[in-house]
Formats: sequence, structure tokens, C-alpha cells
Amino acid sequence: MESKGNRLVYQYKERLNMILEVVQVINEDHTVEELMMEFEALLKDAIGVERILVYTLTKSSWSPILASGVSAKQIAQIDVNRDLSHIKDIESLTFIGSDALSGFDAVIPLFHNFKIIGYVLVGDNEESNEVSPIIKNLKFIQILTNLIVVFIEGKKVQAQLLKQQSIRNELKYASRIQSGLIPKDNELNVVPFAQIEANYHPHQAVGGDYYDVIRLSKHTLGFCIADVSGKGISAALLMSNFQAMLRVLFTSDIPLPVLLHELNSRVSKNASISDKFITFFVGRYNYLTGRLEYINAAHLAPQLYVKGEIIELDKGCIGLGMLDNIPSIEVGYVRIPKGSRLIAFTDGLVELESPGGGVTRSFDSVRQALKETKSIKETISQLSQVAEKNAIEGRVFDDVSILGIEFLKKPLLPF
Repeated sequence: MESKGNRLVYQYKERLNMILEVVQVINEDHTVEELMMEFEALLKDAIGVERILVYTLTKSSWSPILASGVSAKQIAQIDVNRDLSHIKDIESLTFIGSDALSGFDAVIPLFHNFKIIGYVLVGDNEESNEVSPIIKNLKFIQILTNLIVVFIEGKKVQAQLLKQQSIRNELKYASRIQSGLIPKDNELNVVPFAQIEANYHPHQAVGGDYYDVIRLSKHTLGFCIADVSGKGISAALLMSNFQAMLRVLFTSDIPLPVLLHELNSRVSKNASISDKFITFFVGRYNYLTGRLEYINAAHLAPQLYVKGEIIELDKGCIGLGMLDNIPSIEVGYVRIPKGSRLIAFTDGLVELESPGGGVTRSFDSVRQALKETKSIKETISQLSQVAEKNAIEGRVFDDVSILGIEFLKKPLLPF
């Protein structure tokens, strides 16, 4: 009796040492492959397991993470959902009679947070009337395997967290790129004959809006607003590249159709990879003549307020990058009297989600602000309040960019 008791104590200590050995390997932060090799050696040397097959759930499908002493043909015959998913407790396979599971003595379900996260199939080569050592040690095998599989699950979670952090870092980087495209308030007023105001309301970390103002000469102001289809890092990078191209190409004397064809050619090359396009409005105002020339490349029509009337600036062409070549371009021309105001914007300002579902588009808020206010600063302030109200109500689903210009002085040459 004492000898049997000593034997049980010895077995208990031996098993405890094996568990501690596994825990030590886990704490040393080995790779999954190294841990599985240690686990395989432990089962074979200490218990006499000859065949081991461990399944875990990965991305909604079962896959083997350890297969020792098992042929590829045997693995191909096993369908976890069909052959194992009904097993909720340790079970001997001696009397099940499944051809797919032949050669294995037992199946052990693995649990984490009360959910099955894996299965272990084990078998030996012993042919005797005595109980298989595997059957004697099933609970112990389950404890060991569970330790390892829970560690692997932790590795998956850790990898996912690192991936999410990486994505967040990339989004911050893209957000900085986009923020760098938007002129600061003190960078807007580049000419003395026009007052320029703007406001940008980002909807998410990264969008695809861009606006700019450029002093092209002593008497010439260039300005634009653009929006990339889609969002994310690719949109931010495409727009960053677009800004660089525009800044190089846009001069006081380049014909606007030539500018658009050149931009379209370069956008088409860059956008072909990501299948994106850019809606774009570009204007060039000459203070000497008081003439505004513009092209609207599929962008929402800016609203020009002239002596109590609203003029839509809608002449132009298709969006940039939609086709390799723009088939036709119509240039718009408008004479601008002193005191005229222009508002250009992206779709987040005028396209809103309806309470009953769907999307509505209305320029009423822009036209109302132009008619009710006396200066471009007041106009932008009123539209910014509209955008904030829409955002609070949950109706905005895109970035809101607003660019406003008030033409302060009478043109030097008569109309």
C-alpha cells in the first residue's frame, strides 16, 4: 500500500514538473513552432504518444497546428465539423468506428472561456490487453494542450493588437499628410484684392479633401478645391501627389485646358492602381480685367453671389482619372464686380443622410448664407455652424471643406 502511495506521489510530482516545464517554455516567449516541438517531444517521451493531431480555429475554419505521425492522406479525410464538433468532453474512439478517425485512441476538446477552441487527436502503437497509457493520461494531456493552445490564442490576440496599432499609426501618418495639404488660416490671404476664408471639418481620421489658394502673379489669383473618391491612406497619398503636381503646373499663363489634360494624365497613372478619381474645380481670377476663368471637373458647382443673384459655376469636364484622356473641356468665364462672393465646397456640406434613410443633396444652406451675410467671413461662419449642426445630428458621412472668396476691389480695367 505504501509502495503504491509512493508511486502515485512520484507520478504526481512528475506530471507537475512537466506542467511547470511547459509553463517555463511559454514564459520564455518561444515561437508557436518551438512550443509545438517541445509539446510533441513531451507527449512522445513521457507518455508514449505516437500520433498527434491538434486542430485550432483560425478565421472561422479549422486547421491543424501540429501533425506528428499522421499522413497527409489521414488529415485530408478528417472534417472537424463533421467528425469532431459534436464532441464536448474527452472521448475514447475505440467504439466510435469512424474511418476518418481510425488510428487514434482518443479525442480531447480544448476550452477557453467556456468555448471550444481546439481538438487533440492522440494514438499509440501498442497492441496489448492492458489499458493504453494514453487513455490513462487523457486528462493530463488535456491540461498540457490547453496551456499551449491558450498561449497560442494569446499570441493571436497580441498579433491582432499589433496590427491594429500599426493601422492606427498609418492612419495618423495619412492624417498628417492630409492636414499638411490644407492651408492654414494665415496662409489663405495671398493677394490684397480678395479676402479668403476657409473651414475644414474632418469626418474621420483620413479623408480625401483638398483646397488651395496660390498667388500666380501680382494681379492673378489661382484657387481650387478637390475631392478624391474613397478614403484612407491611398486617398491621402494620391491627393498629396496631386497637390505637388498642381503647384508645379499651375501658372499665370498656362491655358486651363492644358493644365487639366496634364493633371488628368498624371492622375490616371497614379489612380489606376487604386481605381480612384478626383473631382476638381480650378479657377483663375485676374484683378486687372476682373475676369474669372474656371473649369469644373465633375465637382459640385461652386456658388457665385453677384449683385443679389446666384451663379452656378458648372462648366467643365469629367473628373480627373475617370478616363485616360478627357474627351472635351468647356472653360467658363465670368466677370466679377466688386463685392462678389464665391463659395466652393465638398459634398459633406450638402449631401446628408435622411432620417428615413437615403441621401439628400441641397445647396439651399449655401445660397441662404450668401444672401443673408454681408462678408465672406460671416458666410463661412454661418456655413460652419450648419456643418457642425448636421454632424451633431449624425447626418454627415463625409469630410466638409468650405473655401470662400470675397472680391474686395473694383477691377483696374473697365468691363
